Amino acid sequence: MDKLPIVLDLTGTFVFALSGALGGTKRGLDLFGVMVLSFAAGNSGGITRDLLIGAVPPGAVGDWRYLGVSLVAGGVTFYFSPLIVRMSNAVLYFDAAGLALFAVAGSSKALSFGLNPAMATVLGMITGIGGGMVRDVLLAEIPTVLRADLYAVAALVAAGIVVIGHVLLLPVVPVTAVALISCFLLRVMAIRRGWRLPVAKIGERDDRNIAEKNLKDSDRS
Repeated sequence: MDKLPIVLDLTGTFVFALSGALGGTKRGLDLFGVMVLSFAAGNSGGITRDLLIGAVPPGAVGDWRYLGVSLVAGGVTFYFSPLIVRMSNAVLYFDAAGLALFAVAGSSKALSFGLNPAMATVLGMITGIGGGMVRDVLLAEIPTVLRADLYAVAALVAAGIVVIGHVLLLPVVPVTAVALISCFLLRVMAIRRGWRLPVAKIGERDDRNIAEKNLKDSDRS
C-alpha cells in the first residue's frame, strides 16, 4: 500500500508524457522539442503539488525514474508517430487517463503529508490539470481546463472520492479503482456527448454553438 502513490504517479507521468509528445509530433516539433514537451506535460502537475505541500526537492527532480519515464514516452511517440498520430482521438484518451491517475495520486500524497480533506482534494485537482495546462501553453493553445468538457470537474471527482474514502477509513485499493474509473469515464463521456458547465452567451451565439466549437478544438488538439 505504501508504494501505491509512487506507482500511480509514475504511471500518470508516462501517460501524460505520451499526451504531451503526441501534441508535439502533431505540431511538427523536432526530437528535442518532443522530449521537452513530454517532460513538461508529464511532470508539471506533480512538481506544482510537491512544492505546495513542501515535498522538496519534487519527485520529478529528485527521482531519476520520472525523467526516464518521460523520455521513454517521448521517444516511443516520436519514432512511432506515424502510427500513433493516426489513432483516432488518442491524445484525448491519453489525457483522460493521465488526468485520472494524477488526480488520485495527488490527493493521496497530499493526505499522506497531513493536509486537511478540502485542500487534499484541491491538490489532487491541481496535480491532474497542471501537466495539461503547461502542455497547452507551450503549444500556444488555450489550456484545455479553461475550455473543455468537465476537465477540472472530473479531476475533482476523483480526488474527492479518494479523500472521502480516507476519511471513512475504507480499503485503499477499491477506493482508488473507483476514483480512477469515475474520472476517466466522466471525462470520456463529456468528450463524446459534449457535456460541459454553463457558459455565458456572447452576442447572438448560444451555448450550443460555443460547445460545438470547443468540441472541434478538442478534436484538433
